[in-house]
Amino acid sequence: MNRALFMAVVMGASSLVFGQAFEGSISVGRQMESNASLGSIAQSAANGGTFHFTDGFNMNFRITLNTWKFFGHEIGYAYNRTHLNLNALDITGGSNGQQDLGGMAVHQGFYDFLGYALPEGSRIRPFGAVGVHFSNYVPPGASASYGQGDNKFGFQYGGGVKIKVAGPWGVRFDVHQFTNPKPFSIPGSNGWIRQTELSAGLDFML
Repeated sequence: MNRALFMAVVMGASSLVFGQAFEGSISVGRQMESNASLGSIAQSAANGGTFHFTDGFNMNFRITLNTWKFFGHEIGYAYNRTHLNLNALDITGGSNGQQDLGGMAVHQGFYDFLGYALPEGSRIRPFGAVGVHFSNYVPPGASASYGQGDNKFGFQYGGGVKIKVAGPWGVRFDVHQFTNPKPFSIPGSNGWIRQTELSAGLDFML
């Protein structure tokens, strides 16, 4: 057996054993913020006031390489839309209402290591995911294209299920939580912010 034929056999066998497969997906859903208080700046409201993020929507794109029968890798980009709000206080210390300071974007890039409950080729594949990410917070009136966002790095975990429908097409449902330090370095800010993604989308499987 010559070398070229031997390499072809080895590569073919590896594909069968390790079940290498490519997927591309687009999903939309809801992103929910927790521990989202960002601190306060006294001069921004009488007697203080706290800034915080609101819940919003999420759109994400993922590329998946399933390099083993039960494991794979995934990279992606997510666009999140939220609003920056200020809970103002009056001079007596009581609430003076909530002020919407404007909509803003949170751009995310992420990597996940995937573990599946069923092997490659199964029609329904529940999975778990764990990985790292960066979040670029772009305040109202600013632009990420001009480098005006605040980058924060963190980790994330979650899971979901992929369902093959017909031919190369399928659907996927995801639940993930992203956590990282809070942006903008506002006085009084402490802890890490947590963002939960609930999404559903189309999956193209090769």
